[in-house]
Amino acid sequence: MEGGGHSAAADLGGSVLTGTFGNPLGVVAKQLGLPMHKIRDKCPLYRPDGSPVDPEVDKEVEGTYNKFLDNASHLRAAMGDVAMDISLGAALETLRQSDGGISSEEEINLFNWHIANLEYANAGLSSRLSFAFWDQDDPYDMGGDHCFLPGGNGRLVQALAENVPIVYERTVHTIRYGGDGVQVVVNGGQVYEGDMALCTVPLGVLKNGGIKFVPELPQRKLDSIKKLGFGLLNKVAMLFPHVFWSTDLDTFGHLTENPSRRGEFFLFYSYATVAGGPLLMALVAGEAAHNFETTPPTDAVSSVLQILRGIYEPQGVEVPDPLQSVCTRWGTDSFSLGSYSHVAVGASGDDYDILAESVGDGRLFFAGEATTRRYPATMHGAFITGVREAANINIHATARATKTKVVKSPSTNAQACATLLVDLFRQPDLEFGSFSVIFGGKASDPKSPAILKVELGGPQKKSATEGGKKEQHHSNKSLFQQLQSHFNQQQQLYVYTLLLRQQAMELREVRGGDEMRLHYLCETLGVKLVGRKGLGPGADAVIASIKADRNNSRTKSGPSKLRVRVSKPQPSAKS
Repeated sequence: MEGGGHSAAADLGGSVLTGTFGNPLGVVAKQLGLPMHKIRDKCPLYRPDGSPVDPEVDKEVEGTYNKFLDNASHLRAAMGDVAMDISLGAALETLRQSDGGISSEEEINLFNWHIANLEYANAGLSSRLSFAFWDQDDPYDMGGDHCFLPGGNGRLVQALAENVPIVYERTVHTIRYGGDGVQVVVNGGQVYEGDMALCTVPLGVLKNGGIKFVPELPQRKLDSIKKLGFGLLNKVAMLFPHVFWSTDLDTFGHLTENPSRRGEFFLFYSYATVAGGPLLMALVAGEAAHNFETTPPTDAVSSVLQILRGIYEPQGVEVPDPLQSVCTRWGTDSFSLGSYSHVAVGASGDDYDILAESVGDGRLFFAGEATTRRYPATMHGAFITGVREAANINIHATARATKTKVVKSPSTNAQACATLLVDLFRQPDLEFGSFSVIFGGKASDPKSPAILKVELGGPQKKSATEGGKKEQHHSNKSLFQQLQSHFNQQQQLYVYTLLLRQQAMELREVRGGDEMRLHYLCETLGVKLVGRKGLGPGADAVIASIKADRNNSRTKSGPSKLRVRVSKPQPSAKS
């Protein structure tokens, strides 16, 4: 951006390196000698009239919001697969209304600001985010600081693209693939031919059907393209004659009174320290991002200036008109049709894996942020998928050259592992109450893996070790008791988690029945229970390993290995 003798680099797309520990883009930046600027935590919030929000009130509402997220996580664990049909937004709003702690106008505005921030992080409306799997990638977050790259992320792209032949102004409209290779047809009818092709177009383009695949993509891939969400984030970048905002912070926020507009210019990023000039960026998320697509740029900039003047002019600071402004329209950009992906209601992490699958017997490959269940919606996730597919392409090319067959690991077949899991739990290694466990690895290793299954909604079981003792009642209703008032008791639900052998044994020793075991599991061990689809490829590898161990055991000794049963199913009277 340029104007009035000033210039600055503005990232209109991905702008933040989310974590530096193990982040390959952080490694590339260091290799190139590019500095990284840590985004400072300080983020003051301002009311709709521009006056500052009391930091204590801000802190209190933020704590309540985080409490709701924690409570939602516990409730989700107890609901099992039923949570797949519920949105995160519906769950949070229900918890807010039932809690009653957020009631004043300012508290509600602050709460909605946090929802807007959530919608920004996921590029999706909270009403469309999957309650079950919206945060399924959280365990894989990169540690370390969130950073800006001075001069913009284009510096990474330019370095990586050096000496790579790139053809511009060629819009792809058809990809043909088969046993003989691939043909990519572009505008004007020109055809590019190759042994293999890698498709990295955004999920929005795949959803829109802008590229015709011949033959049609497999139905499972089409289903996943449809199920995954692809949301929207827009920006207003403004280059000013000088910096009029505080230089001791990188972000500040603004509240709105209308919930449907809560994401409208809700967060400002200061790029003055990294852009090379006095640059300020306003973000538009959630429903407001969609409405922004049809807002005239002059109106958008006027609205932003009104907010900024409401904040700074009472402080005696004059807010000048910007020298240049740029408004994004990612939702109508034909080469994007959105910003980045999220797990929508009805989808799961499995859909990312399915999008990543190659087709045409190793002829057509797929990469991009929407093809990684561990790092979706991130720049480093997109980069990692490129490295992944470079390896896959090499494997298939080598196999064809040597006339060998590429053997796919059974652990990546989610459906096969789901069937294996059912079979393995027919003979669990450990049972107590509504919990059952299968073990992997060596029995002598307390850190060997275990998979825990919890049955909800079925007949309750008593532990033999607890005899006929009446279970202790607690003032707080257990998750099991809460669920009885919401779900049909005849419906059996199963939720799972991956544990260590030692943790499973400790869980068995917890007294107080299923309620206390569930509390110990979630609160003490910090475990998140998920439906089968939420276990992910790590658990799939454990499942395949346990199956192989059991097969070997049968081969060597004949009968299956001894099971430890510490409880027996007991019929219980219906309440």
